[in-house]
Amino acid sequence: MGNTDTKLHFRKAVIQLTTKTQPVEASDDAFWDQFWADSSTTVQDVFALVPAAEIRAVREESPSNLATLCYKAVERLVQSADSGCRSEKQRQTVLNCTRLLTRILPYIFEDADWRGFFWSTVPGAGVRVGPQDAREDDARPLAESLLLAIADLLFCPDFTAQSRKKSGPDSAEDIRSIDSCEYIWEAGVGFAQSPPLNYVHDLNRTELLKLLLTCLSEAMYLPPSSERRSLNPWVSFFCSTENRHALPLFTSLLNVVCAYDPVGFGVPYNHLMFSDYREQLVEQAVQILIVTLDSLSSLTGPENLFVNYLSRIHREEDLSFILKGLARLMNNPLVQTYLPHSAKKIQFHQELLILFWKFCDFNKKFLFFVLKSSDVLDVLVPILFSLDDARADQSRVGLMHIGVFILLLLSGERNFGVRLNKPYALRVPMDIPVFTGTHADLLILIFHKIISAGHQRLQPLFDCLLTIIVNVSPYLKSLSMLAANKLLHLLEAFSTPWFLFSSQQNHHLVFFLLEVFNNIIQYQFDGNCNLVYAVIRKRNIFHQLANLPSDAASIQKALQRKTKSTVSRSNSTDTESAEGSGAAAPNEPGTLKTSLEATPRIDKITEKSQVSLDGTMMPLHHSDAPRTPAGDTAPEVRRRLSSMSSPSAVVSWKAKLPLQTIMRLLQVLVPQVEKICIDKGLTDESEILKFLQHGTLVGLLPVPHPILIRKYQANAGTAMWFRTYMWGVIYLRNVDPPIWYDTDIRLFEIQRI
Repeated sequence: MGNTDTKLHFRKAVIQLTTKTQPVEASDDAFWDQFWADSSTTVQDVFALVPAAEIRAVREESPSNLATLCYKAVERLVQSADSGCRSEKQRQTVLNCTRLLTRILPYIFEDADWRGFFWSTVPGAGVRVGPQDAREDDARPLAESLLLAIADLLFCPDFTAQSRKKSGPDSAEDIRSIDSCEYIWEAGVGFAQSPPLNYVHDLNRTELLKLLLTCLSEAMYLPPSSERRSLNPWVSFFCSTENRHALPLFTSLLNVVCAYDPVGFGVPYNHLMFSDYREQLVEQAVQILIVTLDSLSSLTGPENLFVNYLSRIHREEDLSFILKGLARLMNNPLVQTYLPHSAKKIQFHQELLILFWKFCDFNKKFLFFVLKSSDVLDVLVPILFSLDDARADQSRVGLMHIGVFILLLLSGERNFGVRLNKPYALRVPMDIPVFTGTHADLLILIFHKIISAGHQRLQPLFDCLLTIIVNVSPYLKSLSMLAANKLLHLLEAFSTPWFLFSSQQNHHLVFFLLEVFNNIIQYQFDGNCNLVYAVIRKRNIFHQLANLPSDAASIQKALQRKTKSTVSRSNSTDTESAEGSGAAAPNEPGTLKTSLEATPRIDKITEKSQVSLDGTMMPLHHSDAPRTPAGDTAPEVRRRLSSMSSPSAVVSWKAKLPLQTIMRLLQVLVPQVEKICIDKGLTDESEILKFLQHGTLVGLLPVPHPILIRKYQANAGTAMWFRTYMWGVIYLRNVDPPIWYDTDIRLFEIQRI
């Protein structure tokens, strides 16, 4: 009954706020205390009792009341942080103010006139709100006071941290004098002791982190812009030297994420019997980490301490702790047990991929640590699993991109290609044929599936997928027959005349695939009899490419013959086993998805490097992308050029097709294979493979070309893509309570599928 009364009082206070025509004085504590004193309302209650329409009504019709409400709520948080939050009443006040501000802030951000309110130094943005104290904090903008109070409250002994003093009335710790590095939430990087689990502390931390995430979400209400001025002032301040808790907070968030084990002791169905408060905390922690590490925010302005701390982690045991923790969580969806649904499945795998990306991007020691051991395969397999699982679901196109970007980044390093030769023994449930082979085979099979049976919106990724295969191809020692046939099938699909002529860019895909074949033949011929045999069997593809017509009449004829895309959902020339032939199930009706920025072209996000004989790389600065004439600015001419190939363009790129190595191989080996088949009456594939296995082309092939690797290069375009993707994920994942739903988001569009 008491709880109902409390909700009633709270609701009446909200109604009074919207209906009072005169501004309520800030000194009227009896009125303002109704919002946070002695209340047992949950965060869900606050969202239900404070409707969006009423927040907007107060904002438009009684702006001084909204300003005072925000100011008073922040003031309460600051006072509670200063006093150390010692009484139960104070703690309840903190939680209520936290929930109320989490509800209101998005409506402050959506209105351009209000966005500066929290950065004004006059309390209440020009509204007189009672006598000012003579404290230094009076000059602080409201946003800074709020962020510093949240940081203080996250290390409050007996509220959000384990107290280090013996209990007793005189032993309470002074929040101003404590060293919060002693109150880090979890053992791991830079901290050895693991405090006992306390679900109340976890719940309180989670609520404060939810408010912090809401504070940092102003970026959602600004249209996408990759200009440097798009700095997020909330992130900049929170990650600056002004925040004395920056280091312990970064460490706490990181350690809580990397130490989390959702399976626990492996007791079946344990997640159905006990609430896992740590999971909610881990989810908020990983979201705060990826937002504070936003690379656009670290381009200019004050130094971002979170980026700085991340980039400086270097001890082997710390790097191992982080990699093992992230790999454990990334592999969680793959955990199989004999009892259905008995193991807990985490839902924040997209945020984990973004965090892994940030680590590789900002900390090169971490990247090399990942690549120097087979542990990189513990990251590769769950990424490939995610790509396979999401390829037919349009609402998960962002997940496809981030997975491919990570693999592009890794493929720029030689060690990644070498590690792929490890045999693939796991049996993860993926929509591909059963095969015996290496992790390289697995990668090619998944990529083939994405290209041949994915949806239309994945086409911009084709360049990236093939670039990854090109980057690793010089190191692949023995492809399986299945993977070799998939590569030939892709070449066959991409080299049909209508596909080559239908867009000025399409021939790049053929160039990439020819580069793959050349790399394997030149550098790994000995172990790759399966690929050589597949090339011999499908030699007509290469002959047709060499004899591709390039006159206007032939181009026109080929384009008229276009009936349907050979590439998207084509009838495969290989007959696949039933296990791998089905398209993935589409997404649920009513699914929400957020729009994404266009990804830059492959030549904009990579830089060519040449691998010298000693294994070092030298960057090559020229681009292999075709250039349109410099003086040609007419949009319709540019459109025509980009949409279709002209005869002169076809002649130009056809002359550069790197077919010499393959033609020489065919010239030497085809007669030999045919002779053996006739002489021995062979029809058995295995005998021919045995012959090819012991054959050699030493001295018969052209001089090996230098290995070219296209390394990922960070740039403003991809940084903006990451910002929209990251906030889109956070928007969709925070549904309880729905913090940003039905507010005027500008960074992306929300669509219902």
